[in-house]
Amino acid sequence: MPQLHSSPAAPEADQGPRILIVEDDHPLALAVSINLKARGYDVRVAKTAASALKISGQWQPQAVLLDLGLPDTSGLEVLRSLRTWSTVPVIVVSARHEQEGKINALDEGADDYVTKPFSTGELLARLRSALRRAATAFATERVNPVLVSSDNRLRLDLAQSSVYVDDSRIHLTPIQWKIVEYMARNYESLVKSTDLLQAVWGKNYERETNYLRVYMSQLRHKLEPDPSRPSYFLTEPGLGYRLNGFAPA
Repeated sequence: MPQLHSSPAAPEADQGPRILIVEDDHPLALAVSINLKARGYDVRVAKTAASALKISGQWQPQAVLLDLGLPDTSGLEVLRSLRTWSTVPVIVVSARHEQEGKINALDEGADDYVTKPFSTGELLARLRSALRRAATAFATERVNPVLVSSDNRLRLDLAQSSVYVDDSRIHLTPIQWKIVEYMARNYESLVKSTDLLQAVWGKNYERETNYLRVYMSQLRHKLEPDPSRPSYFLTEPGLGYRLNGFAPA
């Protein structure tokens, strides 16, 4: 059975590309892991969506082999979450033969698709191809999915869709999280109200600025030290909002 790593250590300098296998079929995961390790890859295995996202955020793999049929949620949800903060190559490895399944995975941001049963040679060739295409991007950009406020009080974890205040996880509604997530992905810039409205509610809501006022007030009461004098979620009158004082962890 492949070993699962919930708190991966930093890779050694002489190890090969970091590959995350997301697969709940233990014999298959073990076989793929052995083949990859024999060729010099540094491999981790996750059997659930939750552990896949946790490892991705901490370890930052250079490619992901992703099964769609996971026990806790669909692999498509893993893919959607990854694509909010990472451009890591994702090769979907699934027993689903339907054309629609392949199209959905590619539309959600998968780089390639391999159908079970597959040959090891084909999988390795597709993995090498994905790594080559991503080589330049990895050399110039390392995405850190965790942002921390300058006072170390508030932590935004895009990989796990979580917010922590003083290390305590804070429950956000789906809409509240979408607002936080969009602002976190644009933390170095002013976020225009129209852009935020379209990102959260859709293109037909770009004039509904009252929505933002209500939800921003809710977020401040949940996350700010003093909601009446916000220090994280700042309003730029007539323009939009800015996430203030955050940096990658």
